[in-house]
Amino acid sequence: MLLTFGTLNAAQLQKTVAHALNGIEIPVNYKNWKMIGVAHRLDKHSLRVVLGNQIAINAVNNHQTNPWPDGAILAKLVWKETQHPAWPEAIVPGQFEHAEFMLKDQQKYKSTAGWGFARWLGMDQKPYGETADFAEECVSCHAAVKDKDHVFTIPAPLP
Repeated sequence: MLLTFGTLNAAQLQKTVAHALNGIEIPVNYKNWKMIGVAHRLDKHSLRVVLGNQIAINAVNNHQTNPWPDGAILAKLVWKETQHPAWPEAIVPGQFEHAEFMLKDQQKYKSTAGWGFARWLGMDQKPYGETADFAEECVSCHAAVKDKDHVFTIPAPLP
């Protein structure tokens, strides 16, 4: 009897997630990125945390976010808000809504203000959009902060 033992790397253990319709892939290790900021959207009754890859974190630490450098990736994780069962005054994450990503590359994403946009819905991470042009929705919303390089996120101050 022959027994073989192999090793699995993290990529092999990851659930396969389909690409966004515009070809953007979900970053494999985004769950390990550092936090940049948080937000509570009253209109959507949702909690959001924004994470960044190392390029984005370096930009925040060096106050170089307007404009953000090419290679920066921002990940926004969104949950429906819910009341804490033992602490009614506290709002905590409930159902996971979606993960959104902004990838900075001035040349590659010239038509979308220098950012590639992608979103995956729910726990099954279904790609958002009907066509590859879905990012136009993102750009039109983010136009409200074009003077901040199209980024709503305000880095959370830390001591």
